[in-house]
Amino acid sequence: MLLIGIVALIAVALGAIGPGPADLPKATRSLTMAEARAANAALPIDRARRIRALRYRFRGGPAARAQAVECLATAALYEAGDDPRGQRAVIQVVLNRVRAPGFPKTVCGVVYQGYARRTGCQFSFTCDGSIARRTVHVGWAAARRRARRALDGAVFAEVGGATHYHTDWMVPYWRDSLTKVAQVGTHLFYVPKRRGGER
Repeated sequence: MLLIGIVALIAVALGAIGPGPADLPKATRSLTMAEARAANAALPIDRARRIRALRYRFRGGPAARAQAVECLATAALYEAGDDPRGQRAVIQVVLNRVRAPGFPKTVCGVVYQGYARRTGCQFSFTCDGSIARRTVHVGWAAARRRARRALDGAVFAEVGGATHYHTDWMVPYWRDSLTKVAQVGTHLFYVPKRRGGER
């Protein structure tokens, strides 16, 4: 817990995490879990729009790399639990966002973007109190290994260049502005729609 707090403080001090825009609209539509799953299942996966993910090579020094590994591993474990494919998918989305317009340009900046807001954080564990309840988990070592491999260029092709995802039991307000390109477990992955609203 202390390391995560230190990582967040350093990121704030370096400007990787700053105050985000004003709180965003409600994150989800008011649906039951069954209704949300049905609505998400009705939206087809467009594999033709799944763009190839690029290899990521971390270029910072040892301390910055250790910080990036910790941020990636934390996101992977909190977002995907101990599911190896789910962790790799989350890590890929974080790295895709580092290179995408509109997102912070550091790993920790992406993970903790919006963490100070009750709504609007990019990863719910950073603003819903989950991180304060961090416990010893046997999956940390594996999550860190996956994070290190991704920083060395390993790509999780199943989600391609996806920059957004959510679990299938919710329908976020932004879902229809993106194109669904993959599903890994209960998580659905998206890329921006082409200009002009095409899918």
